[in-house]
Amino acid sequence: LGTCSGGNFNPSDVGMFLLQVSCLCGSAPCLLCGCCPSAKNSTISRLLFTFFLFLGTLVSIIMIIPGVEKELHKLPGFCEGSSSVLGVQTHVDCGSFLGHKAVYRMGFAMAAFFFLFTVLMVCVRSSNDPRAAVQNGFWFFKFLVLVGITVGAFYIPDGAFTSVWFYFGVVGSFLFILIQLILLIDFSHSWSQVWLRNAGESNAKGWYAALCIITFIFYATSIAAVVLLYIYYTKPEGCTEGKVLISINLILCLIISAVSILPKIQEAQPHSGLLQASLITLYTIYVTWSALANVPTQTCNPTLLVRNSTSSAMATQLPTTWWDAPSIVGLIIFILCTLFISLRSSDHPQVNKLMLTEGSAGGSGEEAAAESGLHRAYDNEQDGVSYSYSFFHLCLLLAALYIMMTLTNWYRPDEGLQVLRSPWTAVWVKICSSWAGLLLYLWTLVAPLVLPNRDFS
Repeated sequence: LGTCSGGNFNPSDVGMFLLQVSCLCGSAPCLLCGCCPSAKNSTISRLLFTFFLFLGTLVSIIMIIPGVEKELHKLPGFCEGSSSVLGVQTHVDCGSFLGHKAVYRMGFAMAAFFFLFTVLMVCVRSSNDPRAAVQNGFWFFKFLVLVGITVGAFYIPDGAFTSVWFYFGVVGSFLFILIQLILLIDFSHSWSQVWLRNAGESNAKGWYAALCIITFIFYATSIAAVVLLYIYYTKPEGCTEGKVLISINLILCLIISAVSILPKIQEAQPHSGLLQASLITLYTIYVTWSALANVPTQTCNPTLLVRNSTSSAMATQLPTTWWDAPSIVGLIIFILCTLFISLRSSDHPQVNKLMLTEGSAGGSGEEAAAESGLHRAYDNEQDGVSYSYSFFHLCLLLAALYIMMTLTNWYRPDEGLQVLRSPWTAVWVKICSSWAGLLLYLWTLVAPLVLPNRDFS
């Protein structure tokens, strides 16, 4: 309101305020709001859907805060009796698992919400499609739908739900890690191209120096991390799995670094280099660390967390149960990656083929807004959508599953609902995703040589 009235509020601003509120219940273009900043319809819609995802994530985080988690048992039927919502027997102290189960149900609600839109928005080609109005408008009703699904999710009888949904989370998280790697590879290539282009245009050595410094920092951090992994997650005798996994990923990172600077690779892709390889190496080491943090052997995993509902000795561990370093880093990467998906279109045609539909929007709406001199949101998808609605919601669905697994550390209750354990499944899924990411990056390097007739610019 201050923007509309020059910083001073008076009763005459009520009408403008109602117009602003109408944006939330109406369509993303917000064409009635003269004070809205210049923005594309597609960007606003993606940001609002991302806001829903972040809102669900915030609720999940609140639910696993120890003080809040201990209060969840006060909800009617939430933690008592065989007929309870969670299906936990009366002789089990389910207070240790309420946060875990609440996050699973919140993750289910978000995944169901985005799955609904994934199916609903298949093959939408422009904003003239009636379904595009659902994508870009009715935000208040969408919020009500999300709230309704969330409430319903907490009434799902437990039974096999937690065990089955765990594997849905594993598969979804694996796919989202691959999407993260694709975006990371794209980001690293774009980063290198921009800096090299700036260096060539300005003929300044400062850009080359910055490239070298950043690359050195990434590699130095990776080497330090590998040393720490060997120190804390392996022992002189035993812990063979950890030693093998760290060594394999270290060797693979050295291989991709060497391949990235081969003369033939440089000739086919002049912008490829150690900056991209160093960034991929650093991310691979992080995934390796995250995997080792799930090794279910206490002697080989000093960060292993155990929650035993029948052991009073574990009571002192509850306040810090889920806030370990890999989860915090994973949460930060999740936020950055999701914003990246929502805000940016790739500079690379191959990534656009994955993220966007064939018909991309023109700039007629932007030109019209500029000519009118008004700062407002405008519909930039009349000629064709600028991103695949369905694939975007699929990405958010996978993101919801990934954050669900991240906030619960990929742990699951045992068959007797007595202990939350970290299964080997989590370790191998993360390690396999790191290998898939390294192979994917290697393919981006050698593809122009293997398929010389295709355009990989």
